Amino acid sequence: MEQSVLYTFIYLSWGSLFAISTGWMLDKLLGDPVFLPHPVVAFGKLISIGEKLLNRGSHRILKGGLLSLILIALVYFLCFFMMKIAMDINDYLAWGVGAVSVFFCLAGTTLIKEVRMVFEALDRSLEEGRKQVGRIVGRNTDELTEQEVRTAALETLAENLSDGVIAPIFWYLLLGVPGMFAYKMINTLDSMIAYKTARYFYFGRIAAYIDDVANYIPARITAFLMLSVSGNFSIVPLIAFIRHHGRRHASPNSGYPEAALAGILNCRFGGPHHYFGELISKPYIGINERILNTDDMKTAVRINRRVELVMVVVVQILILYSFG
Repeated sequence: MEQSVLYTFIYLSWGSLFAISTGWMLDKLLGDPVFLPHPVVAFGKLISIGEKLLNRGSHRILKGGLLSLILIALVYFLCFFMMKIAMDINDYLAWGVGAVSVFFCLAGTTLIKEVRMVFEALDRSLEEGRKQVGRIVGRNTDELTEQEVRTAALETLAENLSDGVIAPIFWYLLLGVPGMFAYKMINTLDSMIAYKTARYFYFGRIAAYIDDVANYIPARITAFLMLSVSGNFSIVPLIAFIRHHGRRHASPNSGYPEAALAGILNCRFGGPHHYFGELISKPYIGINERILNTDDMKTAVRINRRVELVMVVVVQILILYSFG
């Protein structure tokens, strides 16, 4: 009996190693192909339906909280039973389902491509730059200056490194495929209803709290890894910079990877932005209001790629270590 349990543990560990390695490589090769249906699109539709039905009348905090918890639990248990069925049919099928799941939950390559396209579009015209950055941010981009377009793109790149890569891998390591998909639902809820605007101020409050908890550790891991791979040996001043500026962000988490990139690039992020027609005041992250350029984008992309690689290697080592 003990040998059987041990064999199953080792076999599933190899499956985990295969899934994280293959899923990450698929993301590097394919990004988010437009011809493939994406689970996050379905998540968004479910959230939109629930929001339209429930975001009215009284008790909006309760309604929004119940919607968030139900959708997160639904995704977790659907994925749990999906993996169980796959394992009951064939272990190798479970490996494949795990790899495809990791692939769907990572969003590093696509955003890097989008950020590059923002800078390329801005080289052609300000109007094209505004339109392109509007694809990856939730704010009004119609009146952004060239500097604000570049800033928005780089802020999103830093934040997405945590939300789109490090956090999904972190939750995969803790809770497997169900945990990773549950995190993606949490992140989608946050991106759709957790705004401090009149419409969402109450309804999205619980979703925002859940997202804060889910991203607390991954955001700080992300900032640490960004410093580690930056090649900048002024680690102590940069850590102090991140601690000071990271906590100034409205989010308890997003400010840390943004502050790490601002420190590495010696620039300034943040400031007031328009969301859904409302001006939202945000503090600045960094103090050097210099003009950003394409070289800054290339540096940020290089940092992202290195952080992804280091995170995947660390997870592979942890999985291999579990064999012993």
